[in-house]
Amino acid sequence: MEILVTGPDGVLGSNLVRELLNRNYNISVLLEPGKDPITLKGLPIKLYYGNILDPEALNDAFVNKDIVFHCAASTSMFPARNEMVNKVNIDGVQNVINATLKHAIKRLIYVGTANSFGPGSTASNPGNEQSKYNSFKYGIDYLDSKYKAQQLVLKAVKEEGLPAIIVNPTFMIGPYDSRPSSGAMILALYKNKVPGYSLGGKNFTAVKDVATAMANAITMGEIGQCYILGNFNLTYKESFEKMAAAIGAKAPTRKFSSKVVIAYGTLSSFLASVFKYYPSITKELAVLSSEHHYYSAEKAHKELLMPQTPIETAALECFEWFKENGYLKK
Repeated sequence: MEILVTGPDGVLGSNLVRELLNRNYNISVLLEPGKDPITLKGLPIKLYYGNILDPEALNDAFVNKDIVFHCAASTSMFPARNEMVNKVNIDGVQNVINATLKHAIKRLIYVGTANSFGPGSTASNPGNEQSKYNSFKYGIDYLDSKYKAQQLVLKAVKEEGLPAIIVNPTFMIGPYDSRPSSGAMILALYKNKVPGYSLGGKNFTAVKDVATAMANAITMGEIGQCYILGNFNLTYKESFEKMAAAIGAKAPTRKFSSKVVIAYGTLSSFLASVFKYYPSITKELAVLSSEHHYYSAEKAHKELLMPQTPIETAALECFEWFKENGYLKK
């Protein structure tokens, strides 16, 4: 079976490619021109280079493929309103839809986000695939664009017969996080640079579990359905304690009120705008971190046989990869 993965060098794509190789599929990947995919070096895969905003680049990569995993996306959260984020996440997805139909791909597995569904505010009443999207209130193009792209996919399934499944990961932790992205939290804990915790919480999952569920979606799951890929609903205090214990670090003990966190995020956004750098926290992220965003992945556990690796294991695997690749010295 011939499989194409877009966005293969991110933390999710890097784990997905390895999972697919372990299942003996023939893997091709679509990379942005000029990228040096350090997490893919030495793997037996075919490389295509092209931008998902270029339909011709997609045509070259999609030829003679059976399955396409569309992981590529812009995850930038600053500035909150960003036209390029919309182009990549909406126009790019439309191009992928068109290429899937043109080349008679047997199944498209589109990577959305759990944030495209309304979250629950308590672990006992989490959001699920039936929960209505309510994040327009945050004014973040990343969240809005992923929701709009998901609607494009669902519309194409209904009206054009697009053979697509949507997977919606929560917050993923694991190895091969070269940027780093979510793993920045692990590095900050190790270097004792987490001054405290906010009062919110969210759903955490091991990226390898997400990759397994996605690979299972080649033959499992139902066309036109969405699957939240997540595992553990934790407060930030709980998550820091678990991850710090796993890597031998000290968990933060200082509790910050929502007012303090949001004030700091507002100041951080202002300074980043003035001095032109990408901040570690923004006003919008501060608001999100002060709330509880909990989800149920029961559907994915049942229909995609998603594993449930402890978050401590995922944190340790992330940490060990950083250690082996020199990130602890940076």
